[in-house]
Amino acid sequence: MKIKFCQKSQILKTCLLLSFLGIAIDIPNSRVYANNNLSGNLTVEIDGFRNREGQACVSLFASSQGFPNNRKNVVQRQCNKITSAPLIVNFRNLKAGNYAVAIIHDTNGDGTLNRNDIGMPIEGYGFSRNPEIRTAAPKFNDAAVLIAGPNTSVQVQLKYLD
Repeated sequence: MKIKFCQKSQILKTCLLLSFLGIAIDIPNSRVYANNNLSGNLTVEIDGFRNREGQACVSLFASSQGFPNNRKNVVQRQCNKITSAPLIVNFRNLKAGNYAVAIIHDTNGDGTLNRNDIGMPIEGYGFSRNPEIRTAAPKFNDAAVLIAGPNTSVQVQLKYLD
């Protein structure tokens, strides 16, 4: 029995090592892509709308600076009427690199995430990669998506607190 356990343990270690090496090999390739100033597209698929009132405002950030609330640091922003679910939003000709998306279901059309008296959001919101949200907005790295090819897609499920 111990031999079989050791063999399984060795196989598991080998698989983990190969997985890590696969990631390590892929990272340099994405850097080469980024250094060539190539561009790509990001498709954001947004679902989980409570209703079709108002609009969905999607903000794209290229760094942690200002993410997710500061509009001065937004690379691109689109506010679209909610005509279908899921709603598809496209960002085109993005330089290769990491990006994070912040979305609000702007039900009253004022372009901001409205909050109640204690600061809790009263409109829906979401982030790329759907990070777990506890007491504060996620960090950029928790929501970052790598653009390292011609087309990248991300699905976002909106959340509501009330």
